[in-house]
Amino acid sequence: MTEYRLKGLSCAHCSQELETEIKKLKHAEDAKIQYNTAKLVLPENVALKDVEQILQTEKVSIIKEESDEHQHDTSDKKLLFQIMISTVLFFAAFLLEGKIATSLSFVIYFAAAALSGYETFFKGAQNLFRFKFTIDTLMTIALVGAFAIGDYKEGTVVAILFGVNEYLEGFGMRQARKSMSELLKVAPKTATRISDGVMETVLTEDLQLRDTVLIKAGEKVPSDAVLVSGMSSFNEAAITGESMPVEKQVGDALFGGAINNEGTVQAEITALYENSSLAKILHLVEEAQETKTKTELFIDKFARYYTPAILIFAILITIVPPLFFGAAWGTWVYEGLAVLIIGCPCALILSSPVAIVSGITRSAKNGVLIKGGVYLEQLGKIRQIAFDKTGTLTAGEPVVAETITYHDTFFDIAYRMESESNHPIAQAVREKVQSSLEKKGQMERLQTIAGKGLEGVLNGVTYFAGNESQIPPELWEKDAENDVTRLKEAGYTVVIVASESAILGMFGVRDALRAESKQLISDLHHLGIKNTIMLTGDHAKTAKKVADEVGIDTFYADLLPEEKLSKIRQIQTDSGSVAMVGDGINDSPALVTADLGIAMGQGTDSAIEVADIVLMQNHLGKLPLTIKIAKRVRKVIAFNIAFALGLKVIALLLTLPGLLTLWMAILADMGATIIVTLLGLTILIRSREEK
Repeated sequence: MTEYRLKGLSCAHCSQELETEIKKLKHAEDAKIQYNTAKLVLPENVALKDVEQILQTEKVSIIKEESDEHQHDTSDKKLLFQIMISTVLFFAAFLLEGKIATSLSFVIYFAAAALSGYETFFKGAQNLFRFKFTIDTLMTIALVGAFAIGDYKEGTVVAILFGVNEYLEGFGMRQARKSMSELLKVAPKTATRISDGVMETVLTEDLQLRDTVLIKAGEKVPSDAVLVSGMSSFNEAAITGESMPVEKQVGDALFGGAINNEGTVQAEITALYENSSLAKILHLVEEAQETKTKTELFIDKFARYYTPAILIFAILITIVPPLFFGAAWGTWVYEGLAVLIIGCPCALILSSPVAIVSGITRSAKNGVLIKGGVYLEQLGKIRQIAFDKTGTLTAGEPVVAETITYHDTFFDIAYRMESESNHPIAQAVREKVQSSLEKKGQMERLQTIAGKGLEGVLNGVTYFAGNESQIPPELWEKDAENDVTRLKEAGYTVVIVASESAILGMFGVRDALRAESKQLISDLHHLGIKNTIMLTGDHAKTAKKVADEVGIDTFYADLLPEEKLSKIRQIQTDSGSVAMVGDGINDSPALVTADLGIAMGQGTDSAIEVADIVLMQNHLGKLPLTIKIAKRVRKVIAFNIAFALGLKVIALLLTLPGLLTLWMAILADMGATIIVTLLGLTILIRSREEK
């Protein structure tokens, strides 16, 4: 399949018609026109000349050079200029009416209508001869009919306002695409490669693994890399949506597309550009805009039957009253023309795509990748969310949460016992006590007792550190036994430190909660999430403590990875659709099974690969905002559809008593198009906090 960028694609309905025609060509059964991103995807061996001829029927062409895009801007300006001249001619004819000859008045009106509507007329006439009933067909019949019955003034207004309508129809998608193109500009084009001490400027895509690149202040990291020389802070907003700079030292990973804030550093490339985080993000965002939601698919299907149905209704309105009720032909021909205009489905077709693209683009700028409009729509409807605990609601790193001291040597001995261990719990103990110590020595002799803990000797005295089984039975007193029981019931892992003669103290260790977890759950509840669920392999007491602290509604503990999958299925059976949030490889099956999979971007590649939504930050702070955007998109689409259809229904009802005028029809149609477009674009507006 080959991808081409298109210019002049400003009509969603027309793009469907073009795709249908292209698919009739030899080898072109799988051809696609992607309206949202203005792209054409063609299978191999399709005759490009034939495709270009079909595209040209709607004044659409393939962009072969960058200069073509400027020509597209010029054609937009040309259309606006034509509309302005038409408007001036219309007002000239209107003001001079009665003061100049009728024939001259007709010529001016005709010139004004022709200037704005000649393209619509020719396209509509072609379609009419092919018995192809599109928007242009409806407008052409309306234009010819208005001039035929002597309504030059209203016919001219139809032509001018339909020209404005066509411009506005493309305006929404142009703005959404413009916002997307700005997002795509974050990709660095070139890099400075250092080879044998020689610096050369190369294209980003020419970089190889293990190449060393020089990155000056203000320059972008060309691809994913690791810092090998220097230190600096980097702006990772393009990837994670986080505005605060991140300090990096030698050995730290760098995102492609991140901006070096100060100093000059050197980095070693760890991923070819096409495999970099940034390239994946941009590809996902572009791809996301072409997945159609159920709403869009319904509108597409509806529009296919709607246009011919309007034409039939217009014919009936025109002929039934004169033929069967003796009404005047002139009146009902006029009403029939008004029906054709109000029947234009532009606003209805535009009600969804502008809002969807705006929602996906805004989320991407916040560092949240939504892999398709269907997932954005689903996120706006979701009412329950399941979370993996470790690494998602918690940091995945143990921390000392409670300390009980019986002897003043407790911290000193604890540090010495744990000083040589790389175990995460030992590290948590060291971090807790080292700030309170003046000297940090080691034990004279230290050994590990499997399954129990440590035993060491200092100044001839034996010391113990570990669980209850590591502590000699004769050292236990009632207070210490009660304290251990209390800590364990609270869900803590208990580390006890003792000498050969007494217990010195104990630590209650747990997986550290993420700073944002409690606020996150509260925000989700405020957004209408009725059931927050935690899935964990930890035992029930630990799970309950975390759930209580964070505000989780329901939790399931002691789960193996495959049991998380079963639990998601059970939740779906018992209470309906559920989203799953996770970050680890063991979460992947559950992410796939859930109605919506949400992964944290700094989790594992497998979780990101299978997820429908990816949070590029190493936290869940952007999840409530993304849900808020999704809900906004749903509300805008629902309003747009109701508004566009409502206006048409009201206008069509006005035809029955003969009250609908051409002015009312075109203003209602154009008004609906303007409103649905602008409402869709308001979704792009980001708050100060987002920026």
